[in-house]
Amino acid sequence: MNWINRYIDEPLLQGAAMVMKIWHGHTGQRPDLLEPVWNLLSIAFLLIAAMQCLAGEALWLSEAALVMLALPSVLKLYKASAASADYDLKDYKALRATALRKRENEWALRLAVLVGALVLPLAEPVDDVTSAYFMLGACLWFSLTAPARFYLNAAEPPAPDEGDRLVGPALGSAA
Repeated sequence: MNWINRYIDEPLLQGAAMVMKIWHGHTGQRPDLLEPVWNLLSIAFLLIAAMQCLAGEALWLSEAALVMLALPSVLKLYKASAASADYDLKDYKALRATALRKRENEWALRLAVLVGALVLPLAEPVDDVTSAYFMLGACLWFSLTAPARFYLNAAEPPAPDEGDRLVGPALGSAA
């Protein structure tokens, strides 16, 4: 069990923390908005792929399913745009406490989702071409979004650039 934590779970958590730090540094957005943006980008990729591979009713069904999968992320981004966009020490402490709780309590669930995301695309192929494309799209959506969601929610969030005196530059410093 220690081997799994050391060589699989911890590097993925560190990678997710680094990606959130880069996201926050380059965009200035809150780090918890990376997950819905990633979900929407994955769904946009799958929408484009569906338009290339499917036609007729199968295309409409696939597009409707993808739009329904996108709604929670769209609502989360809409609520975040209506609220304060500032990321301060209070938000950092709340995200850090949530991430710590998720790191401690959900490590087995993270690994189960990771294994599922790796194995699911290898599922038994379906005879019908349209059904096979639909199943492939569902597998790709799960493989692209589920591990990212679990690891981004459990990763250490980046510290805010401003907020508390302990986080910002000291008074009287040259910075």
